Amino acid sequence: MTRAIDSHLAGGNRRSLAGYQPEHFLWRQQGGVGVITLNRPERKNPLTFESYAELRDLFRVLCYVDEVKTIVVQGAGGNFCSGGDVHEIIGPLTQMTMPDLLAFTRMTGDLVKAMRACPQPIVAAIDGVCAGAGAIMAMASDLRVGTARSKLAFLFSRVGLAGCDMGACAILPRIIGQGRASDLLYSGRSLGGEEAYQWGFHNRLAEPEALEATALQWAQEIASGPTFGHAMTKKMLHQEWSMSVDDAIEAEALAQAVCMMTQDFQRAYHAFVAKQKPVFEGD
Repeated sequence: MTRAIDSHLAGGNRRSLAGYQPEHFLWRQQGGVGVITLNRPERKNPLTFESYAELRDLFRVLCYVDEVKTIVVQGAGGNFCSGGDVHEIIGPLTQMTMPDLLAFTRMTGDLVKAMRACPQPIVAAIDGVCAGAGAIMAMASDLRVGTARSKLAFLFSRVGLAGCDMGACAILPRIIGQGRASDLLYSGRSLGGEEAYQWGFHNRLAEPEALEATALQWAQEIASGPTFGHAMTKKMLHQEWSMSVDDAIEAEALAQAVCMMTQDFQRAYHAFVAKQKPVFEGD
């Protein structure tokens, strides 16, 4: 059954990505899963000023796109992302004034903010090189599937910069712990896939030839769940970082009460009574 949406809400709070064709990466939709592929394999998929901005804008729009339930982010050609392009970003940065540099660093940070704010859970499929801003994109995702041959590196100290880039000092310790995050951010060293899995950065490991299929299957499984509830879980996971335990418990009480008003909650109950598997629709 198609849900009725008031016309004034549909115009302002709903968007469609039908026909969407980005200029600086690939996009496809596979059922309820949106797939982003960084597609500069000859350079190990580095980011540019333009791709940063286009990725940021896409994740912002995804807040209003109902038909996309989850996201997979991957790289082409056996690598995830080598970070900012040395020639197209790093070189020009050395010639910029302070106001322009600050505009750039705020723009890159806005990509992470947009990834954390979009309601869809993001699964990063990580193979080969995952460095610099690529490591940040993987970190900003909700879930990560890696390969044993993947190499994770927060390279900022290697180029004379601080490790505190794009939220790394806030997010990375929450994934792998303060001590291990300090190791990576001070040294800039590479972390192999097996070690990244042992440290909890990778949630799962897959063989390189099965990586995309594994990430897609996981994303599809999540997409088949109660997507309104998943969006609430993502929001709470992010917001509760800055809450006391008491405030978090109260926030979760309110969030769960809202979810109890959804049709998906009703569907789950009736399916349980009928000894059937619920079919969730995200409303």
